Amino acid sequence: MRPKVAVLFKMKSKPTEELMKYADVEFILYPSAEELKERIGEFDGVILSPLNPFPREVIERAERLKVISCHSAGYDHVDVKAATEKGVYVTKVSGWLSEAVAEFAVGLTIALLRKIAYTDRFVRSGKWDSHKAVWSGFKDIETVYGKKVGILGMGAIGKAIARRMKAMGTQILYWSRSRKGEVEKEVGAVYRSLEDVLRESDIVILALPATPETYHVINEERIRLLEGKYLVNIGRGTLVDEKAIVKAIGEGKLKGYASDVFEKEPVQEHELFRYEWETVLTPHYAGLSKEAMEDMGFQAVKNLLAVLRGEIPKDLVNREVLKIRPPEQVKML
Repeated sequence: MRPKVAVLFKMKSKPTEELMKYADVEFILYPSAEELKERIGEFDGVILSPLNPFPREVIERAERLKVISCHSAGYDHVDVKAATEKGVYVTKVSGWLSEAVAEFAVGLTIALLRKIAYTDRFVRSGKWDSHKAVWSGFKDIETVYGKKVGILGMGAIGKAIARRMKAMGTQILYWSRSRKGEVEKEVGAVYRSLEDVLRESDIVILALPATPETYHVINEERIRLLEGKYLVNIGRGTLVDEKAIVKAIGEGKLKGYASDVFEKEPVQEHELFRYEWETVLTPHYAGLSKEAMEDMGFQAVKNLLAVLRGEIPKDLVNREVLKIRPPEQVKML
């Protein structure tokens, strides 16, 4: 019998065609939790995006479910603990997505220091009435070149950021749960404690996942170590205490903040909107490139099919599940 798979968002056509070779596919686009609870018992696998919350109450109804394949590097929208208890494999993606997000992180950093978003608005609003206004008003703009860049989180995205930043003539400091010898050798990155990265860097880039341990990793206490510096967040909104960020900017202590993510999304109003010179804010789309989206689709399909073939994907999130439900027990293909 062919596996039955639910796709909960508009996945690219080519990955979908690949999945349909091996499974019966049904699109249930952006369902509510109640709708999922009613339908999830029909499926052996599911592919979902970060816009598809997958809580415990849904997982507990998933009697046939063997694999949750995340079409993203993050997986905080899935109750991984509940999935593990149920014997459901959870996977994520990397590859091209990491490169796309890293590229975006560098772009945010340049935009923040060189005031690109601000000056775009300056021109469009008709304020450019003389070169003197530009030369006198924008003289404090800084370059990324020559700075010390601290990266918190040295996974695939952090490494891709480090490579790009090194090419821009910066010195790389980093903190991660474990030392990364390969990136130290490749770009001369220097391992420091979390506090020392904040203390010694001119620019700090957050590339951490959202976990209980990383919640508000940048809090009011640690933000004091960032006085006169720049902070860039391309991880998750919950990595920072946004009230502390607003306070630090308002008091002139944090020189600038760029972020693609917020504690609560989407955002229509925010205190950060007042600080146009000091901030660059984007709508959680760092990974949204044509190439990355298609690559993510193929990876998500590959991961799902690997589990259904009784294989262990390299991007398996909950390796503890192997003891609860070994691969041979979920094999269907």
